Amino acid sequence: MSKSYFFDKVVLITGASSGIGKACAFEFARRGAKVVLGARNTTELEVIVDAIAASGGTAAFCKLDVANECSCKEFVQLAIEEFGAVDVLINNAGISMRAIFEELDLNVIKQLMDVNFWGTVYCTKHALPFLLQSKGSVVGVSSIAGFMGLPGRTGYSSSKFAMNGFLETLRVETLKQGLHVMVAAPGFTASNVRLNALNGAGGRQGETPREEGKMMSSEEVAFAIANGVQKRKRTLVMTPVGKLTVFLSKLWPSLLDKLAFNEMSKEPNSPLKLK
Repeated sequence: MSKSYFFDKVVLITGASSGIGKACAFEFARRGAKVVLGARNTTELEVIVDAIAASGGTAAFCKLDVANECSCKEFVQLAIEEFGAVDVLINNAGISMRAIFEELDLNVIKQLMDVNFWGTVYCTKHALPFLLQSKGSVVGVSSIAGFMGLPGRTGYSSSKFAMNGFLETLRVETLKQGLHVMVAAPGFTASNVRLNALNGAGGRQGETPREEGKMMSSEEVAFAIANGVQKRKRTLVMTPVGKLTVFLSKLWPSLLDKLAFNEMSKEPNSPLKLK
């Protein structure tokens, strides 16, 4: 892919201190973009910005809590103050959870909706005037869990379905205005998301129930997202299993229910009830 497409474009990335967001920061900077990074961990953001600058790139950062609308507005304002435009918004910030609904504190679902869904809405709302002006791109880093109900991930699937619905509607509303909207659905990705996932009571899970070494790397996901933005793709499902899942969700949903239950029940200490 040509690096020149992103030269001097301003790319905003939420949840940029680790995982996919961090990888996106380096990937878009490598392709010539000016990146604006937001996350709660400003210590790590500063390290990333310094590394980008050392390699000849351009970056800025600020503390960002996507569950807070004022914080999202300030994040967008930083991009305008520093670089005068917004060309791409990567809504990446997110948290996960692992528990069946029967045993779930409802505050867990609220917290996931606040971050995964409302964080996307807030950032998109305040960036939208500038994105319409630049005929830019809005990206939601979603999940296969946004296309099918993932057992043991009630709040996560709910938030990703909501994100997908919001972005799909935004695409239709702006059909004649040149806005590009992309829903990106990585497979399971090696990152901190499962370590930081919430349990049924709202505490940190602290361990991953899946083999991280067999997953996509954050760098692979970031590369695919950048290519998807350049090609102005509508939906980006990144793995063969993900593509099969989306296909079965439309053609044979009852079979998919059984396959999903069987797969997720194999996780160590799975919360799913087998009887």
